[in-house]
Amino acid sequence: MTDLTVPARRARPAVPAAAFTLALVVLVVSGIHPRDRGTWVLETFWIMIGLPLAVVLRRRFPLSGLLCVLLAVHAVVLSVGGHYTYAQVPLGDWLRDGLGLSRNPYDRIGHLMQGFVPAVLVREILARTSPLRGSRWLAPLTVCACMAFSAFFELLEWWASLIGGDAADAFLATQGDVWDTQWDMFCALVGAVLSLLLLSRVHDRQLDGLAVRGTGGRAGGV
Repeated sequence: MTDLTVPARRARPAVPAAAFTLALVVLVVSGIHPRDRGTWVLETFWIMIGLPLAVVLRRRFPLSGLLCVLLAVHAVVLSVGGHYTYAQVPLGDWLRDGLGLSRNPYDRIGHLMQGFVPAVLVREILARTSPLRGSRWLAPLTVCACMAFSAFFELLEWWASLIGGDAADAFLATQGDVWDTQWDMFCALVGAVLSLLLLSRVHDRQLDGLAVRGTGGRAGGV
């Protein structure tokens, strides 16, 4: 009988490679004459850390294709926001004018992604390194981790404002909204919950595939 798993195993590495290439290219392009160099560094710092880390751990802890794609999309969102600053991204201006909004909403999109993508990342780490796979606690603990990161990011913004003063305004992107911090965390919460509702089944299938490949083609645990 023909081993149909061999072509699949050969095809899958193309997804992480393509995702890595996309994130790297967009990061480099975004760094060409950004509107505010300091803001660009702060916004893309996570990409600069994440890309080398993914390369170093690619054999010990290969990521699912779903997570690779989501991380690349998130890197694009961060790079674009870093290049223009979140309050001045042209896409956000178009949405503001088209929907009659009072502010550029790209910052909200960024914080929605801040929950949506890390939810899959946290879920994958917990499912593969702890007994939580299949547990009813996996989803709520994933959301809690995403909210903890969102809260930590808001603390980073606060520290940036204390250190940089008015110079940190482009990084904060509050656009005069006194409830900006609360909105940011709420968007991250919505993103995390939506991610789990929409992607958990697909993610589980990909985790099963990683487990099979990790055991030489035999079904096994993660």
